[in-house]
Amino acid sequence: MVLEILSGVTEEHLAHILDHPEMEEMAAEIERVLRQPQLVRRSRSDVTVRLFYEFYAQTLVGGKWLCVVVKYAENDAFVITAYLTDNPKAGEELWPIK
Repeated sequence: MVLEILSGVTEEHLAHILDHPEMEEMAAEIERVLRQPQLVRRSRSDVTVRLFYEFYAQTLVGGKWLCVVVKYAENDAFVITAYLTDNPKAGEELWPIK
């Protein structure tokens, strides 16, 4: 499923995400978070959206969580956006399973 998600990201869309100064060098990390997330949560506002997280101790803006937001449709999934945040957002934890 990760390859399908990544193949759905157009160069233009990825360029828009990476256009933010703090995200410029994060393309490989976005792929890594989708392949091996540290944490996955379901969005509280849209049950078809998953938030994939990985903590990075050193980013251009200090220690932050990289969040990659993925929307799932019936036979499709695509990255909506990606951003750095201080803490993961609230939502049902899907991974790791406790």
